[in-house]
Amino acid sequence: MSQTSNGRRRILGMLGATAAYGTLESRMAWAAESAGDKAFPTRPLRLVVPFTPGGGTDVVGRSLAAAMSEALGQSIVVDNRPGGGTVIGTNIVAKAKPDGYTLLLTTTALAINDALIKDLPYDTSRDFSDVGLICVGPNVVVTHPKGRIKTVDALIRFAKANPGKLTYGSSGNGSAVHLAAELFQMKAGITMTHIPYKGAAQAYTDLAGGRLDFVFATAGGVAKYVDDGTLQAVALTSKERTPAYEGVPTIAEFVPGYSAEVWYAILAPAGTPRPITAKLNEALNKAANDPAYKARVAADGMKVAAGSPEEMRTFRLDEQARWRDVIRDGKITTT
Repeated sequence: MSQTSNGRRRILGMLGATAAYGTLESRMAWAAESAGDKAFPTRPLRLVVPFTPGGGTDVVGRSLAAAMSEALGQSIVVDNRPGGGTVIGTNIVAKAKPDGYTLLLTTTALAINDALIKDLPYDTSRDFSDVGLICVGPNVVVTHPKGRIKTVDALIRFAKANPGKLTYGSSGNGSAVHLAAELFQMKAGITMTHIPYKGAAQAYTDLAGGRLDFVFATAGGVAKYVDDGTLQAVALTSKERTPAYEGVPTIAEFVPGYSAEVWYAILAPAGTPRPITAKLNEALNKAANDPAYKARVAADGMKVAAGSPEEMRTFRLDEQARWRDVIRDGKITTT
């Protein structure tokens, strides 16, 4: 046999050994990763809530964190990181290590910001792994109990006859309640005048004082004003009615196809291993369907809507596309 043949055979043997070693190394890494996934979690988790403590979203997050902690056997620490219209807290999770120990409590704001805010520090579609949807619910259209219009059909008739004359308040330009109102105008073919506020409280005060015709409000935030008779609920922005606002119709009953539901969900950084997101999703579904938790969110007009990570991703991308169209067609900005 020639020296060249012997050399070629030695090289092939070395390559074979290297390939075998590489395969063994890959299998060992895979086995270690799988074992780690099965053991997850082995330490406390962090749930980033991009809102201030004490608000409606914070309450949803803390209640869920407590219930998920029991299911996972580890504590979940709520970390409030408000600012930038939820962008600051959201970016923290987008840049976190994808090991399942840093999670994001997100809302409809995630989908809205994707189209509304230029130069986001993260890619909404690519930088997150979906864990699951938590719950969905309505915003509420409220008026003064002695206001001139008390029903949705009367509102639509008046607005068509008097374009721009009706005024409505919201908690700010580009907020979920603002976009719910914009979608209503588009679907109903009417024009109203938007009065944005830096928070909902002042909008409620001005409505109670007769300086506005309507306010598009969050169901949980406005509930006490409706309960004590200061304001009157006229309609819900959800697809279905809710026992929390008994007897109040939905806008969809007058404007077919209309829906502007608020939603809450859990996300993790992109690249989080599928076995870990599956374990988190299992704990999320168990927690969200706990009777005590369901009763808690039902008090704010919400209903549990937990499902698989894949269902959450489809839902989220659909929401991003829907609100992108509303923002573009309505020429909506944050100013």
